[in-house]
Amino acid sequence: MRIGSGVDVHAFGPGDHVMLGGVRVPHSHGVVAHSDGDVVLHALTDALLGAAGLGDIGQHFRDTDPRWKGADSQHFVRATLDMLRARRLRVGNADVTVLAETPKLAPVREAICRRLEALLEVAPGAVNVKATTTEKLGFLGRGEGIAAQAVVLLLADAD
Repeated sequence: MRIGSGVDVHAFGPGDHVMLGGVRVPHSHGVVAHSDGDVVLHALTDALLGAAGLGDIGQHFRDTDPRWKGADSQHFVRATLDMLRARRLRVGNADVTVLAETPKLAPVREAICRRLEALLEVAPGAVNVKATTTEKLGFLGRGEGIAAQAVVLLLADAD
């Protein structure tokens, strides 16, 4: 077993939605990012890479690389899962926390869980998604951005 954690943060900017866990969530702002700025998938990618000892998202999917301009962050997770399979590792479970004053996660929480379960190829219930605010403190509390944390457990496939 191997455990990894990841964190991602993006500032709000122009737009009418944010991507969270591969789900388009209507919002009064978008995010400032090179790719689609999905903080959940970026944190998850970092957690997966970290658990496998494969560095971080910036080493594999540089934000200066034009290939990733506007990219769907699900690509980062899928490519990372390919790296894990090559090392005979698979996801056991994932726990994700979104930190933001808005948008509210309750209306889309189940959709995000289902999308992540499918993306990670895990059984129903192996992904947990929760949200918290920062009680109006700091840049997140002022509604200037959004963040996510992810923790994953990787399991070694048997011979």
